[in-house]
Amino acid sequence: MANRHLSRSIAMQTLYEWDFGGCDDSKMEEILDRNIKEFAPGLEDDQFARDLVAGVLANRGKIDKIIEKTAPEWPLEQINLVDRNVLRIGIHELLFGKREEVPPKVAINEAIELGKSFGGNTSGKFVNGVLGTIYREIGEPGKDEGGPRKGKMPEGESKASIDDEPGSTD
Repeated sequence: MANRHLSRSIAMQTLYEWDFGGCDDSKMEEILDRNIKEFAPGLEDDQFARDLVAGVLANRGKIDKIIEKTAPEWPLEQINLVDRNVLRIGIHELLFGKREEVPPKVAINEAIELGKSFGGNTSGKFVNGVLGTIYREIGEPGKDEGGPRKGKMPEGESKASIDDEPGSTD
């Protein structure tokens, strides 16, 4: 298993446990360290997993709002824990990640594979539907530039309007 795919799996397992335990941010590092030790003892570089988890936490309010807008028939609390956290990772990589490291289509494909590996029979399709909708809305923003992705957000929301929303920095 490639290091980045393994790192995504570790990040998903960590976020799942954190979410299941009530989203206590103070326990995140302990959970992540334990999961790296248990599931990836030979992982050469765990920084990618750490960056994914930190990025999801830093942007959780924005990411969750995007999930709610993109899948309005599925309230966030009704999306199963695996799918919810796979979406968080995928959206983080798609919208807030570094394009030169992870192209959008790779971020989507990796999230679909995580959904298939850890979720239920329809997880891959659900993840694909949500991330595909976001991708179609933002297109290929900044295709020739590195850094965070920029573009139109789902359902007409601009990134600025999500960024400026009070209390969106969970």
